[in-house]
Amino acid sequence: MKKTFLLSGVLVALLLAAGCSSMNVGSGSAKTAATGSAGGATSQGANSGLERCDQALGTMAVIEDTNTDWYRTLIDRKLGSTVPVLKLLAQQSNCFVVVERGRAMNNMMKERALADSGEMRQGSNFGKGQIVAADFSLNPSLTFSNSDAGGIGAGVSSLLGGGKTRMLAGVAGGAKFKEASALLTLFDNRSGVQLAASEGSSSSTDLGLMTSLFGSRAGGGLGGYSNTAEGKVIAGALTDAFNNMVRAVRNYKMQSVKGGLGTGKGGLQVQQD
Repeated sequence: MKKTFLLSGVLVALLLAAGCSSMNVGSGSAKTAATGSAGGATSQGANSGLERCDQALGTMAVIEDTNTDWYRTLIDRKLGSTVPVLKLLAQQSNCFVVVERGRAMNNMMKERALADSGEMRQGSNFGKGQIVAADFSLNPSLTFSNSDAGGIGAGVSSLLGGGKTRMLAGVAGGAKFKEASALLTLFDNRSGVQLAASEGSSSSTDLGLMTSLFGSRAGGGLGGYSNTAEGKVIAGALTDAFNNMVRAVRNYKMQSVKGGLGTGKGGLQVQQD
């Protein structure tokens, strides 16, 4: 009986060892155009083609419109938000200091509420006046192309309304996306003025039906963007758009309107009665 238990234990150990040996941590085939890491102004393993800045141009929050058709398409395909991808690119580039305005902001406010309640230890230093302002907001938008239909614009399903929209979105959910384009717009939070806009694109060979998209949401901060072919195409489009934006803002020249911004005294006038 003891020998049986001993052999069983050895067999289990060998099976576990075999499973571990097949794991390829840091596999190159799993990487996207948005790869590597960032800490402060430094980065490691970043895409060598990523544009960079010698110094940060300001603080930036990434704001995603979750009510759009393209965003719902990402959720349907288990890809999730583009925010983690853009945050990684922004910090690796050293062009912007990223500030949190998403769900983690709720946790920040909970910590402050605990401090206000008196439940935190002395010296926790969660007093007022420490949150950094976001100078800019970065807003992404995506368009996908379908290898069967030739191209489906405006986030796949905004061409039709009502029930037809939902039906088209469902068809798109089973389509074989092989191209994606990304549009990024950068706004000044104090004035509301758009400072820059850029487009980027990425393509791949025919991706097939990609039924694996509907499986487990894999680990890692980028989720489906790092372990699905379609996710990698989208990450590539975001990277291309971000590179184009960095090139634009590095050569930024402020627009000016004769008579001042927002005064109605610019070059396009309407006759007054």
